Amino acid sequence: MLDRPKPFDIPKVLVWKVYNVVKANKGGAGVDRESLEEFDKKRDKNLYKIWNRLSSGSYFPPAVRGVEIPKKQGGTRLLGVPTVSDRIAQMTIKLMFEPYVEPHFLEDSYGYRPNKSALDTVGVTRKRCWQYDWLIEFDIRGLFDNIDHELLMKAVRHHTENKSILLYVERWIKAPLELPDGTIKNRDSGTPQGGVISPLLSNLFLHYVFDIWMTKNYPEAKWCRYADDGICHTQTKEQAETLLVELKQRFNECKLEIHPDKTKIVYCKDGNRTEAYQGETKFVFMGYEFRARSAENKNTKQVFTSFLPAISSKAEKSILQEIRASRIRNRSDLNLKQIATWLNPRIRGWINYYGKYTPSALVNVLKKINGTLVRWYMSKHEKFRCRKNSAIKQIVNLAKNNAYLFVHWKIGITEVFI
Repeated sequence: MLDRPKPFDIPKVLVWKVYNVVKANKGGAGVDRESLEEFDKKRDKNLYKIWNRLSSGSYFPPAVRGVEIPKKQGGTRLLGVPTVSDRIAQMTIKLMFEPYVEPHFLEDSYGYRPNKSALDTVGVTRKRCWQYDWLIEFDIRGLFDNIDHELLMKAVRHHTENKSILLYVERWIKAPLELPDGTIKNRDSGTPQGGVISPLLSNLFLHYVFDIWMTKNYPEAKWCRYADDGICHTQTKEQAETLLVELKQRFNECKLEIHPDKTKIVYCKDGNRTEAYQGETKFVFMGYEFRARSAENKNTKQVFTSFLPAISSKAEKSILQEIRASRIRNRSDLNLKQIATWLNPRIRGWINYYGKYTPSALVNVLKKINGTLVRWYMSKHEKFRCRKNSAIKQIVNLAKNNAYLFVHWKIGITEVFI
């Protein structure tokens, strides 16, 4: 039996393609408490239902389940978890809408974009800190909770007349939120943090609020933005002070607020910049701390002071907390190969990200991971439980003779910090 013509042209094959992406991304259950495994039991029927409703205009998103997750700096953040079906529906419309807006986004907008990464923002900021003496580091307070719906839909309509995209974007931003205590909160602003389409919508919103505004009003000032975190470079302190005042005003006009505690003017002090300044001379951006550090000229081997990024103390602390939370040191039931199988993907990720710039700063973290392995060895082998120095020697020897086991052993990090 052939399907009747639908009001909206949404290809069936796209919904099935999106399902595989959503499944690969994993994720928890939404308000219906249906897991990916349960969805899979009636996969074809469920996917047909999503396509049929999206195509007919009868798809209404359910409430988003609010889940509190801890922030690195303390406190909690409310993350919205859509149902499995809603994640598939959102991804379908996102892939339809993205080609309308992505070509218009500017080069220095990096967050949640194809072929761009957080490391790209670190790299471009590193270069510009050498070129510009001053910068503003800014953060937008509660971006995902405070995006104005009317302004957002105006931006969406500016880029597409596709009725299905317009219909469903508006329904999603108005979808209610189920709070952790079970109460339902209606939404009159914002887009759920955790929603599949939310990053694209927030980028579109800030494209007009900040990116285009900066380009028109401050063409001489370099900037970059990753979601709600941004950097603006200036040549002088006075320029930075003036720009910060106008930035605050601009965000207020668009019903957003720059976070007062996470926004500051920074002097990129190095060996050549000698201006006396009592304010900030370092900042943390994308997990990297930028500050004056010793560097060596590759050609002359001369040591000088440059303004450079390296893994921040907060990021280092977060890695060590993750290691402690795994309780590897107490897993005497596992052998070293089993521990390596669990740890290596994480170590590889840390090295690839935090080892990109000033990799020497990451060495102490890797040595502390060896210290965790020492604790494990002492727990595993009874005769070493009160002989820490002997256990250290055992791990050091294992690292030197079995470098293939751990990612950081392969690159020669065999010393131990405890």
